[in-house]
Amino acid sequence: MRVVVTLLVLAIVGIGGWQLLPSGGDKNRTIRVGTTDAVTDLDPAGAYDAGSWALFSNVFQSLLTFEPGGVEPVPDAAKSCAFEGGGLKTYQCTLRSGITFPSGRAMTAEDVKYSFDRVKKINSDVGPASLFSDLASVTADSATTVTFHLSSADATFPSKVATGAGSIVDKDAYPADALRTGTTVDGTGPYTLTSYTKDNKAVLKPNARYQGYLGGTGRPIELRYYADSAKLDTAWKARQIDVATRTLPPDVLSALNPSDPDNRVSESDSAETRNLYLNTRANSPLHDVRVRRAMAWLINREELASTVYKGTVDPLYSLIPTGITGHTTSFFDDYPTQSLTKARELLTQAGVSLPVRFTFGYGIGRGAGKEEAAALKRQLETGGLFKVDVQGYEWTDFQKRWAAGKMDAWAVGWVADYPDPDTFGAALVGTGSTMSTGYSNKLVDHLILGSRQYADRSRAANDFRDIQADVAQDVPLIPLWQRKEYVVSTEDVGGGQYLDDGTGVFRLWRLTWI
Repeated sequence: MRVVVTLLVLAIVGIGGWQLLPSGGDKNRTIRVGTTDAVTDLDPAGAYDAGSWALFSNVFQSLLTFEPGGVEPVPDAAKSCAFEGGGLKTYQCTLRSGITFPSGRAMTAEDVKYSFDRVKKINSDVGPASLFSDLASVTADSATTVTFHLSSADATFPSKVATGAGSIVDKDAYPADALRTGTTVDGTGPYTLTSYTKDNKAVLKPNARYQGYLGGTGRPIELRYYADSAKLDTAWKARQIDVATRTLPPDVLSALNPSDPDNRVSESDSAETRNLYLNTRANSPLHDVRVRRAMAWLINREELASTVYKGTVDPLYSLIPTGITGHTTSFFDDYPTQSLTKARELLTQAGVSLPVRFTFGYGIGRGAGKEEAAALKRQLETGGLFKVDVQGYEWTDFQKRWAAGKMDAWAVGWVADYPDPDTFGAALVGTGSTMSTGYSNKLVDHLILGSRQYADRSRAANDFRDIQADVAQDVPLIPLWQRKEYVVSTEDVGGGQYLDDGTGVFRLWRLTWI
């Protein structure tokens, strides 16, 4: 009788256990991921933004990638990569065998050379060509060996190769001197893009041909794009999506409860920053450095963080965020408290007419951009020193406007391309920077180049401290805040905590049904 009862209990437990586990069909069910990040372009030569690169890291391969939480790139499409000789100026990679494009043609070193050459040749105004400013030439030495020849020593070059800018395309499917149009991609990443509708959704299917760093591919994914945080929140509450990331409204994020049995909440540190960029060109009302310093005396970051963002971001006082080598608090050191008196003194010295009038732009739908712009307008107009004309723009139009210098000031978030302080250097404050502020400082440029000679990146810290001190004095930008990363998923989806870890890789393949 005891044996019979035991078997009966085991049978009941077995039935219950079976009911708790998803069926094989459920495991292959599509996971729907919602975001407010937009995709600028499906061609890697034409996009340098978080939304585009999130997609690229899933449908394309680079020679290198980053392990979760890692700071050193590891081989992906490459079997091995290393600097050759001395001086950190010659970088060589050997391709992994067995990688094929959707056409069935094997990837070769010629495809790698072609991909890097076209990024530089096309030189899109919103593309990533600036990342390869020190790339003099690329040679395909054999079918499987490619060599990068740099104009100056650059220990960070492998990290740049590991980004979306290093995405390898099929040379037979992408034009050499123009961006590819249409809604398809020809990549070799862990996913294939089966359909895409701009500003709506991207449907991703695991790539059975994938050969690379990952041991395998993930579940089918549907990326859904929302125009703003409120629409993302509506979709999340209606359970039209299974995962919500980047970015729910601040009041929703601040109210998240990790103990809620219906949700899985992941909160982590992030190297994403947001700065107020200032047009320093001669025709800008912000050309005089004293005007820009006056603005720095009026910004109240704590107020932004606590009121607009409900404590979901941390005030930032320098170019390089907390947690990255070389971080300082240079803006706090130079502008420790808000001071209308000091701001007025600087404007008097500059001899400008008051109020100083300037335009301020922000990207529509980029988190709390509208509310932030209104708060910054109030802060800067304190005491009648400035008059701010605020205008929101659609994301692609916004990018083109700042690239062309058509605004006097604009607020933009910056997601680290790779986990190194260099990603906050040339791209943001170097001559010809991606943010196109018109700022140029020979000493800053010299320090940026000098910092790249150190293979031991901790040795670059002093250079970056000096860069931050110069930026605080020249004020081509004003740091605002550093983001905390939030990912929310339904209780039956796991892996959300691995989705975005600050390495610049968006790991959709880590999502799974529980």
